[in-house]
Amino acid sequence: MQPWKFSQIIINWQHQFGRNNLPWQKNNDPYRIWISEIMLQQTQVITVIPYFKKFIHIFKDVQSLAQTNLNQVLYLWSGLGYYHRACNIYKTAQIIHSKYYNNFPKQFIDLIKLPGIGKTTAHAILSFAYNYSFPILDSNVKRILIRFYQIQTHNINKYTQEKILWNIINYMSPIHNTKKFNQGMMDLGAIICIHKNPKCSICPIKNSCKSYVYAKNIPSINFIKKKNKKKCFFYIILQYKKYIFLEYRNKKNIWKNLFCFPEFYNLQEMQYWLYKYQISNTKYKKYYYMKHQFSHFTLKMVLIHVILKKKNYKKKHDIWYNLKKNIKIGIPKPIKDVLLNLYHNPYF
Repeated sequence: MQPWKFSQIIINWQHQFGRNNLPWQKNNDPYRIWISEIMLQQTQVITVIPYFKKFIHIFKDVQSLAQTNLNQVLYLWSGLGYYHRACNIYKTAQIIHSKYYNNFPKQFIDLIKLPGIGKTTAHAILSFAYNYSFPILDSNVKRILIRFYQIQTHNINKYTQEKILWNIINYMSPIHNTKKFNQGMMDLGAIICIHKNPKCSICPIKNSCKSYVYAKNIPSINFIKKKNKKKCFFYIILQYKKYIFLEYRNKKNIWKNLFCFPEFYNLQEMQYWLYKYQISNTKYKKYYYMKHQFSHFTLKMVLIHVILKKKNYKKKHDIWYNLKKNIKIGIPKPIKDVLLNLYHNPYF
């Protein structure tokens, strides 16, 4: 199929069946498009929409975002996952505020230098906000191209695969109306050419799709599939009346810059920590077990609930969290779930 015909089919389909009323599609605002593109990285649209609306309601522009603090950003991001994205958004907002005077850059060479903005994200901003002729290559677009051309990805390393797909999308992308084409490709991948059991019977390009015409058995494609690993950590819940001790995490691991229960590799390490800081005035203990699924591993959480007679421990940046108050800090979803359960516990 000729590139012009391919792109025209996609554009026509998008106009009739695509998603044209998403909250970030209004006014072609580069700020809103940027926030949505970062939120949509490895996250589905249906999950992103409520977070996006809440985020934009609080931080209406780059200036308001740049002038807040990271805790406020992480608080609104809590539950969305991949928290490094929120940290990068905060860093980028400060750069745009100070270096570009709150005006979003219009040049690719400037955008690509900002934290958290890669080639596809930069292209998406330039395309959707300014209608520049830049194609995008997110997971939805990759899936369509791999199936359409029946590319054998298992024989190609990631670098070569990216190079091949960029060459194809650059060739297939139209010079005019690129914005509509990009949206159409993303919508087709999200609605029709989905990861499992694609809806080939209603696909507008099925008759030229090599996987459909020759194979009649479209394979499932997952670009982030990795061997699922299991990790186990111990967490201690220190409670004094309505207060729960939360530790600020500044190490380069999961939940960095968030507040969490103290974490340990084993019981011995936890017992040494209690002894070291002389936390021994306990009333009783309870044990809980939880699992939390990340994209590439399963976290098994052993939670040990310790009731204290007094608050006798705190380091810089750590806090005693008041269960009765909604403190605006970043808390991982499983920790937030535990705090919510403690709040509803009859003990209070």
